[in-house]
Amino acid sequence: MGTRRDTAENDKTPTGTRRGGALDRLFKITERGSTAGREVRGGLVTFFAMAYIVILNPLILGGTSAENAPTDVAGGWLATAQVGAVTGLAAGVLTILFGLVANLPFALAAGLGINSFLAVAVIGDVTWPEAMGLVLINGLLIVLLAVTGARSAIFNAVPRQLKAAITVGIGLFIAFIGFVDAGFVTRTPGGPPVQLGDGGSITTVPTMVFVLGLLLMGVLVARKVKGGLLIGLVATTVVAIVVEAILQLGPGGDDNPGGWHLSVPALPESLVSVPDLSLLGQFSLGAFDRIGALAATMLVFTLFFTNFFDAMGTMTGLAKQGGLADADGNFPRIKSALVVEGVGAVVGGATSSSSNTVFVDSAAGVGEGARTGLASVVTGGLFLVAMFLTPLTAVVPIEVASGALVVVGAMMMREIKEIDLGDFSVALPVFLTVVTMPLTYSIANGIGIGFITWVLLRFACGRVREVHPLLWVVAAGFLVYFVRGPLSAALGA
Repeated sequence: MGTRRDTAENDKTPTGTRRGGALDRLFKITERGSTAGREVRGGLVTFFAMAYIVILNPLILGGTSAENAPTDVAGGWLATAQVGAVTGLAAGVLTILFGLVANLPFALAAGLGINSFLAVAVIGDVTWPEAMGLVLINGLLIVLLAVTGARSAIFNAVPRQLKAAITVGIGLFIAFIGFVDAGFVTRTPGGPPVQLGDGGSITTVPTMVFVLGLLLMGVLVARKVKGGLLIGLVATTVVAIVVEAILQLGPGGDDNPGGWHLSVPALPESLVSVPDLSLLGQFSLGAFDRIGALAATMLVFTLFFTNFFDAMGTMTGLAKQGGLADADGNFPRIKSALVVEGVGAVVGGATSSSSNTVFVDSAAGVGEGARTGLASVVTGGLFLVAMFLTPLTAVVPIEVASGALVVVGAMMMREIKEIDLGDFSVALPVFLTVVTMPLTYSIANGIGIGFITWVLLRFACGRVREVHPLLWVVAAGFLVYFVRGPLSAALGA
């Protein structure tokens, strides 16, 4: 009896998970030095660290009416409740799939860079279904390259300095969008293109609420409070609701410049609802007919590069943080991880939730001790529950959501430390990549200018051997993209 008891005790992990049990074997919990309890806690922490996306994504992509939503070229728009439902569905299904297939503690959800790009730039030329069709094509390309192993080869072709610059530029782009949406930065009647607030000062209460939310979220993130963004979003929304109840600011506009920019904060009639999944399958491949093959291809190219570098860098960083990666950044089941991440873009397009990718916020769960896909299964399950809370998405005003965008932009700025700016042949392409994105309101322009400048400077400095052949092809493609207007006119003539 004593021998059997000793054996039983030795076959358990510190939290009681039986060593060699089905759950342990499936996720390799003991092998990675973790426990079932730690994985569950890690999954919970990751969810609360990134649950803000269920609120933020609908605010970026949708609205409660055509008047307060990003409208496409045909006047179409997405409802926040519908976007909230598919955001939770896509994040839940993909995160569970990632946990089971890749067995890594990373969660997937709608990427903030791409959803902002779609809402600000892409739908000015195409409809929402066509934009989501481009996202789906982007995902299929990523899956194809991941399956064949070519994705790693492409990643290695781009200099690490430009990879970091792309991330930093997207961060500035997102932050600039947040400043504009909050009324913190506005157009001027004449003179400089932009100004602070109205006439160089903050004059509206909603913009003051934005500043309050930005500072609150900044403090929470700086103090490493788990779920800091979510806490900040909720707390500032409560403040906004109280402010609106007292001051009755109403919706903003030419006749009411002091009102709320998009949705007016007010308590919903109900907190829970049956998910409206009518956006499922609402995508189209008609963009190639509407704007032409060249323009549509360049949009896919932009989506592809944004997805590609963000996901690869995020997964490598998370794997290193969790002690799962080697010196070269390789980690267990890397090919499976890349394939599922590519599927995230396909699912994002098919559900109209925008491209789903691995979230750097997963670092919260990894920091809690998560090392396996069990944590992802827990996080994914909670996202599925979040589908039933979509009425909450209409409560948060864009001024509050904009604060989160600025904070996320600041997080992405951290990549600048990976760049040695002592070499001007590096500094100039990096600088142009970073500043072109927000100043032209285009991620594509920033990537293209950076690639072209990098290739030309290497050529002029006699350092052609430092340029991967694939980078020449990419730079040439962007050159054609930048002159597509005159080129199309010439060909038409």
